[in-house]
Amino acid sequence: MQTQEHPDLSSLLRVERSPKAFGSRATSLVSLPPGALFARITSATPAQKAYTSVQTSRDTHIELNSDLVFCNHSCDPSVEFDMERFEVRVVKDRPLEKGEPVTFFYPSSEWEMAQPFECECGGERCRGLIKGAKDMGERELEGYWLNGHIVGLLEERRAGRNGVVRESKV
Repeated sequence: MQTQEHPDLSSLLRVERSPKAFGSRATSLVSLPPGALFARITSATPAQKAYTSVQTSRDTHIELNSDLVFCNHSCDPSVEFDMERFEVRVVKDRPLEKGEPVTFFYPSSEWEMAQPFECECGGERCRGLIKGAKDMGERELEGYWLNGHIVGLLEERRAGRNGVVRESKV
């Protein structure tokens, strides 16, 4: 993980501040094709689980320390936060347009949210109360890109439901 003081993302996104709690948001200043790299995460620091942190593995979280923290949740996201590569990419099924909110699907990285919330995206696929991938059925997660640690935790959950207990590697 690189450490760099608050990278300048001003050519990629604009933060629209709001007096409403959790109302500020990031808006794209660029148009990019599906799957394109939007930004690299270069200033992250290890952190405890918090409403501003992003989960990077089964039990680790980071603070972004950049304006990427203003990328809100959407059930119809415009980007993916790939926490294995520390990249933010445009979703693969549509382009990112200039002026569009930069959003990602929080359960793609979060197993359990530090602060669950009622989604207000208004999208056709809106999932309502967002608590993290742990509290979502596999059908609800179908069609979303998910980080490897979330896929692994879902596989473990599935195995536990089927009566399979994994051996400890301690």
